[in-house]
Amino acid sequence: MGGELCARNSWKKMKEDLNETIAKSKLGKYFKLQARKTCFTTELRAGTATFLTMAYIITVNATILSASGGTCSMSDCTVPLNQTATPHCMNAGYEMCVKKMKRDLIVATILASMIGSFFMGLFANLPFGLAPGMGPNVYLAFNLVGFHGSGPISYQTSMAIVLVEGCAFLAIAAFGLRAKLARLIPHPVRLASAVGIGLFIAFVGLQGGNQGLGLVGPDPSTLVTISACSSTDPVTGQCIGGKMQSPTFWMGSLGFLIMSYGLMKKVKGSMIYGILFVTLISWFRGTCVTYFPNTPLGDSNYEYFKKVVDFHFIKSTAGAISFANFNNSEVWIAIVTLLYVDVLATTGTLYTMAEIAGFVDEDTGSFQGEYIAYMVDAGSTIVGSALGVSPVATYVESSAGIREGGRTGLTAMIIGFYFFLSLFFIPLLASVPPWAIGPSLVMVGVMMMKVVKDIDWENNIKEAVSAFITIILMPLTYSISNGIIGGIGMYIALSLYDKILHGMKWLMKMKRKMVKEHNQVSAAAVPEHNVEIL
Repeated sequence: MGGELCARNSWKKMKEDLNETIAKSKLGKYFKLQARKTCFTTELRAGTATFLTMAYIITVNATILSASGGTCSMSDCTVPLNQTATPHCMNAGYEMCVKKMKRDLIVATILASMIGSFFMGLFANLPFGLAPGMGPNVYLAFNLVGFHGSGPISYQTSMAIVLVEGCAFLAIAAFGLRAKLARLIPHPVRLASAVGIGLFIAFVGLQGGNQGLGLVGPDPSTLVTISACSSTDPVTGQCIGGKMQSPTFWMGSLGFLIMSYGLMKKVKGSMIYGILFVTLISWFRGTCVTYFPNTPLGDSNYEYFKKVVDFHFIKSTAGAISFANFNNSEVWIAIVTLLYVDVLATTGTLYTMAEIAGFVDEDTGSFQGEYIAYMVDAGSTIVGSALGVSPVATYVESSAGIREGGRTGLTAMIIGFYFFLSLFFIPLLASVPPWAIGPSLVMVGVMMMKVVKDIDWENNIKEAVSAFITIILMPLTYSISNGIIGGIGMYIALSLYDKILHGMKWLMKMKRKMVKEHNQVSAAAVPEHNVEIL
């Protein structure tokens, strides 16, 4: 007992000495550790907590973006003799291309997150982690490029869109126009967008294919129906086996329960634990839920997985930028949509995190490092586009580190260092199955629902209808931009009614006023006329 107490005291003194040494060093003075009443070990704990809560984005983002087919095309198909390649071929050659590209996207996601977090810590001195944002990545993969390239825009053009959007956001941040631009969007549409995007993300997570649980599938009569089939048609995706018989669906559902229970008990990193549980079981070969079946593609994936440690160089997505189709109106709609989502998401997240950390000045409403933080956020999006990923954003999961005591940019630097370490474990990260990713997408949808309570559903029908149109159109039309445009259009239409009614009332008032003045003039003129007659 005495030995344990002695060891505890010795460790405590060692920690105090380390914290004091770093606080007095150039590093401690640069990050203002003493001024913000924190220390190195607290910042280390905070950085670890934030990384654990946001590390899921590494595989989730790569899985979502690779579902678009990315830079893969018909030239990557292995076509048997006497057959021709279809626009969306799904054979071994194409699938192998997508698998390789997914590894590129994992590296690109890590690098974008690492650079963004490093710069946020180094220049803004704020404890915020950055990574490609949920919402824009789904919009890019399923609305712009489309599932396996079925959309109107190529992956290369979509990266050019992200680049232009990032430059526009940088200019807006530099000239201080961010707040004014955010106010142009009606308040109910701003709130509803987060809810609609959450539903869209959850809908993607519930689908089958390479990105979700497989609970929802297509139906010729009702468009969508419950699925989780033991087998599906490779062309139509319709169920040809028993419904609710998919072993991977039930495995993914167990992972979702683990995430839910962990979040219910406020366990840090709950989403990571759920993903890890499902992934580890799926790595065993010879089971009904294995990620490495006895097929040529499964064998290839397993051989790469066995490397465990490997540094992967980006080959297909870095620099994949093309401005060739910028004469297309859909390109400019996409730029405006991404810019709108980016500005609102960044503004809301940064202010929320700064409020939790106690950085916001009550008199001015601003916080130290705010200007640089917006610049870093926008600059990270530009870097991300060059690497081949969707817009980078400040993560609300940063609140985990803030609650652990993180108050300086050292927390963000530690987050960036953890992302750097992840670069050496690409074989493991590339082998996370979609039924482990799907539950995390559904959980992201759950967490984005909370702002729905701020919409005035009862007393303001104009706000309620506009918000509902925004929310319902996003998942049902499979388009984030459709929801935003529909919500704004409805708000303007209902506002015009008020304006027209107000205008008519004003005209009636002016008419009554003119009639009254005319009558007064006429009444005053009558006696004079009578006198003249007399």
